[in-house]
Amino acid sequence: MPPSRPTRKKKLGSYPHTMVVFSITLALLVIGLFGLLLLHAHKLSEVVKENLEMQVYLERDLPEAQLLRLQQTFAAKPFIAFRDNQPQVRFLSKEEGARQFVDQTGEDFQQFLGDNPLRDAYILKINPEYTDKAGLARVEKELRAETGVYEVQYVQSLIDSINQNIRNISLVLLGFAAVLTIVVVVLINNTIKLALFSQRFLIRSMQLVGATSMFIQRPFLRRATWQGFVSGVLAALLLLALLQYAYLRVEELRLLRDERLLAVLLVFLVALGSFIGFISSFRAVRKYLGLSLDELY
Repeated sequence: MPPSRPTRKKKLGSYPHTMVVFSITLALLVIGLFGLLLLHAHKLSEVVKENLEMQVYLERDLPEAQLLRLQQTFAAKPFIAFRDNQPQVRFLSKEEGARQFVDQTGEDFQQFLGDNPLRDAYILKINPEYTDKAGLARVEKELRAETGVYEVQYVQSLIDSINQNIRNISLVLLGFAAVLTIVVVVLINNTIKLALFSQRFLIRSMQLVGATSMFIQRPFLRRATWQGFVSGVLAALLLLALLQYAYLRVEELRLLRDERLLAVLLVFLVALGSFIGFISSFRAVRKYLGLSLDELY
């Protein structure tokens, strides 16, 4: 009978590095995915607000010089939105307004009235910081005070509805984010505690030979912090890969990309992984340092 092959035994007290890194990476990836949802929702709210317009109707028969002065005045206002470093101020002549009306309705009111009753106007896009109710009221008052301005119009009910919906959605998402962060922190903490459970007798052996608490804790803290860092980097890379795939599938999502906030999110994941790894390891090792021999079993 041929001799049986020796089975490879697991080393007593071995640390499950791969399991810990894998678990922390998945937990951080979940936070990252929800963070992406928050970032894109925030960017979407900004895009919606940046496209809110005010129509500034002018007095009739203003000279060209005054029209130019008004455009320069509007462009210099702090409440005007910018895109590609250009103030979002557009002149709409009464002739162009009439053409747009005919294109949209198919009816030429000038033939019926014998004249064009419309007024020249400036279409202003408002900075999102001024799109709340009080801010828009101040903007309207300031615009009305300009010489040559006849009337200022905007859809107040629509803007109020948009602001209210954005506020409610933001509160719900922030609430979910807070709960999710707590759950993930607890999950990572328990993962590291379970991993260190296999090291409890090694910790006791080091105590018995006279090692100080700091000497015992140092390698565990260094290892857990490094594992948290590596997990954060892996989660950030996976998040970027998923984001690029989403952009390939839905091209319009690129309009909601914010490079600065995305970089902050990726750095946050790495920092969070390192921090939770350090704190969880610190608490777990201190716990095992304080247990009696009977409590270790």
